[in-house]
Amino acid sequence: MEKIVNQNNVNLASELVVGVDIGTTKIAAIVGRRNEFGKVEILGIGKTESLGVNRGVVVNIEQTVASIKAAVAIAADKANVDIGDVIVGIAGQHIKSIQHRGTLMRKSLEDEVNQNNIDELIESMHRMVMHPGEEIIHVIPQEYIVDNEIGIKNPIGHAGIKLEANFHIITGQVSAVKNIFKCIKRAGLETIDLHLEPLASADAVLSDEEKEAGVVLVDIGGGTTDVAIFYDGIIRHTAVIPFGGNIITEDIKEGCSIIKTQAEQLKVRFGSALSQENQENEIISIPGLRGRPHKEISVKYLAQIIQARMDEILEFVLFEIKSSGFERKLAAGIVVTGGGAMLKHLPQSVMLITGMDCRIGTPNEHLAGNDDELKNPLFATSVGLVMKGIEKFERDSKRGKNTTKLETELLTEEVSNKQKMKEDKKIAQHSQKKIGTFFTSILEKTKDWIADDIE
Repeated sequence: MEKIVNQNNVNLASELVVGVDIGTTKIAAIVGRRNEFGKVEILGIGKTESLGVNRGVVVNIEQTVASIKAAVAIAADKANVDIGDVIVGIAGQHIKSIQHRGTLMRKSLEDEVNQNNIDELIESMHRMVMHPGEEIIHVIPQEYIVDNEIGIKNPIGHAGIKLEANFHIITGQVSAVKNIFKCIKRAGLETIDLHLEPLASADAVLSDEEKEAGVVLVDIGGGTTDVAIFYDGIIRHTAVIPFGGNIITEDIKEGCSIIKTQAEQLKVRFGSALSQENQENEIISIPGLRGRPHKEISVKYLAQIIQARMDEILEFVLFEIKSSGFERKLAAGIVVTGGGAMLKHLPQSVMLITGMDCRIGTPNEHLAGNDDELKNPLFATSVGLVMKGIEKFERDSKRGKNTTKLETELLTEEVSNKQKMKEDKKIAQHSQKKIGTFFTSILEKTKDWIADDIE
């Protein structure tokens, strides 16, 4: 983050973080920092249409790069900073999750478990053998076991030889991950971290109490719907459903025989997830194409199209909830966020399908100030990425890992110089030893010659 500076060239690396959400319908870039009161303060927001992404996966690199550049430029201009390093989100149908237990045998019973032991155990999970074409994105500890003592949330300070942990491991396609890195690089930026988007959204819209009580986050994007289930403050289940807001738009387009732009406008302005909440006599008039007569569409008929597809998506969500095994442990119900959460009557529809309480999650709940733009669930992921970036920066600072590139180069140069001095010293010592041996040999031979002459 050392490249983020204001126009007076004052380094703000310790304060500012940039999150970039590469979505199917939009690319959003947000600049933020933690203020003196511990709240996250948003300084700039940039949003552009996403042209090269389909269902969360980059399919056209050049178009995606152009969209990223545009969004970042808008955010940088509003925040009055230059942006170089970013935190990026990843999603898509290729994302999978598995449960796995890892084990670390420690050397001494006397020494307490420390952060290095935890880091070593997590790092060993990253070395797991995956299926061809897949790589590990996140390794998330759920609970620890120290010498068969189960249910430990934080093992630091415990004494024991055998340290184990149950992990929630999230994987993705290598090609999808590389394409994201490639797009960010071509946009003139550096990726300092990659995060699963539903986990970022969860940070932005869920409270610690909800995660403790048990809650389902449903992030309805343009191409996919992401599901994340929390219980006892821990992520328990993640899933990606290959349907989102775009497929609803396509249904409206086909069902009403109109173009895609008109279908999207109808969905946003008049769309409803419950047809019974609309009257038969409510009519929308749509301009015809090239002199053709206007087309009239019933708001109730529009809602029926939307409800049919939304019910299907929510059935998938309910299936994931049941598959997780936590169906009866989710006291906080369901929180819906993402662009698709703006549909009218969606909470009521969710409650009818799942039988669980529901609310709409907006990212402004964890932020300083009262920005109306951030009350939109559309920005949940990008705000969550900023929060993830701030947490990473602060965590690394405590461990002494945050060094700038200049500091890294200086440290590397210092180490190289020390190594060179050691090598020169060894060579000098070796040379001195050789010279000493040579003169000792000459002296011995001289003594022999003198002895021979005396005889």
